[in-house]
Amino acid sequence: MDEVKRKRLEAKGWKVGTVSEFLKTSKEEDALIEIKLALSRKLKEQRKKMMTQAELAEKIQSSQSRIANAENADASVSIELLIRAMLATGITLQEIGQVISQVG
Repeated sequence: MDEVKRKRLEAKGWKVGTVSEFLKTSKEEDALIEIKLALSRKLKEQRKKMMTQAELAEKIQSSQSRIANAENADASVSIELLIRAMLATGITLQEIGQVISQVG
């Protein structure tokens, strides 16, 4: 956000800060959120090349809506489900490691 916009908002009583400050999350929680977002993006990218959400859901015995939630980094989706789905699309453990290592 540019400085002019920030000052204008603050002058009108708005508090300007980061998502982390707003949610009062720790560095560790921020890192987990970033990892989950990165894994979700990679899952969606790979899945689109290989199959539909419904096909992936069937492959991992889940539902299409759960896959959609996974691809959107929904809070209800575990990192374990993300990794299971990624592996089912053919992503290797090494590729998952690369996705995680690029976070931050």
